[in-house]
Amino acid sequence: MAVLTAGALLRVVSALGYRPALWFNDSYDYVQIALGPFPHPVRPAGYGLFLWLLRPFHSFELVVAVQHLLGLATGLLIYLLLTRRGLPPWGAALAAAPVLLDGGVIELESLVLSDTLFLFLVVAALTALLWPGNHPARLAAAGLLLSAATTTRTIGLPLLLLALLWLLLRRRWRAVGLVAVTGLLPLVGYAGWFHSENGRYGITATDGVFLWGRTAAFVRCENISEELRHLCPEGDPRDRKASSSQVWARESPIGWNYGEAFDPQINKDAQRFAMQAILEQPLDYAGTVAYDFFVRTFRWERDDHPTPVTARKYLFPERAEDLPTWPVLGGGTPASVLTAYDPGTPASSGTRVVEPYAAIIRSYQDAVTVRGPVLAVALLLPACAWYRRRAEPSALLPWAAGVALLAVPPLTVDFDHRYALTATPIIALAAAYAFARPRATLPPLIISPRKPPP
Repeated sequence: MAVLTAGALLRVVSALGYRPALWFNDSYDYVQIALGPFPHPVRPAGYGLFLWLLRPFHSFELVVAVQHLLGLATGLLIYLLLTRRGLPPWGAALAAAPVLLDGGVIELESLVLSDTLFLFLVVAALTALLWPGNHPARLAAAGLLLSAATTTRTIGLPLLLLALLWLLLRRRWRAVGLVAVTGLLPLVGYAGWFHSENGRYGITATDGVFLWGRTAAFVRCENISEELRHLCPEGDPRDRKASSSQVWARESPIGWNYGEAFDPQINKDAQRFAMQAILEQPLDYAGTVAYDFFVRTFRWERDDHPTPVTARKYLFPERAEDLPTWPVLGGGTPASVLTAYDPGTPASSGTRVVEPYAAIIRSYQDAVTVRGPVLAVALLLPACAWYRRRAEPSALLPWAAGVALLAVPPLTVDFDHRYALTATPIIALAAAYAFARPRATLPPLIISPRKPPP
């Protein structure tokens, strides 16, 4: 209760210091979706639909308040699950602390961005799957939650597949069917909606260009076929921009412009380019991914990757920056899109920095955050427990989910600190869950009890 109360007070200070919200480059696309829902070709629409549900209130302050509540609810779910699994309250509170008390997580909740909603959906799904004595309603809810997470951030799809694999390994056949139906059918419907507007089935139309960006960090153009060589990034690999920056750069051969979707043919060609680069330079690809995963993720101090401007977005600012003036896909500018949603949004910056609250939460974020080496230790704890044969086997699911959240971005796009922030609470859950009560003392996972013959 003390950790939850402290987390709530910190969020009040944050909300008082930065009104009505903080902004990221993606924010304006999400708000555009909320103004008139459509399957956005670049961003999954799930978070935009979340904003659309709150649109009648015309308040970004309410959006941030709801996100802070989701953060508190995420910590509470972790605590309740772990105590139900037999962990002492102090241990459960320690595992919930990264989401409740980490200054970086609180700042992420202050941004109009999809990560807070995504994290809540994933933790809620894991809670439904891991709660003792699962029943059909909880299994169905887990599938729906993971489906919603996938339409919020596409990395949710690997988590859904991991949950199905975990159930298969436990030979819970009917549970596999139920989670598969409730998890995949909504995605099929979303893909149909996406096709109706964008001419292809999918959740986004950026898979090729993002993988191209990953390979742009190391590719040598002589390894690419002549027909695709026009997509080669300029300069020596050691001097190129970060992978994710390559995708959005004005000088990029991908040819993207603000307010536009990626050309479908470019996306296809970029995917072919990326596969050639990976097949021709597998060691360079592995080295790039390994550096992002092992060095950038677990270092003590954060670096400015992918750019200093992006890295600063994850820190509470000393002053509000002016809103950009670029066109937003679907029409309008960032300022016009924000004021259409909330007329009270400050026209120039979109944010009012209010002291002394802002200074308090800035100082707090500087001091209280989960550092990379601590995250590495948390990631290794379940392995140590399994080695000593003292770990709860079900901890494999949250542990694998946490690893996927850390590994998939470096494999497919680039490292970004916000991805590590989102993964940290799930890794903390897995580390604590590994030391929960042995599974033999708990009721088995069942769909419905078999009735004895008459």
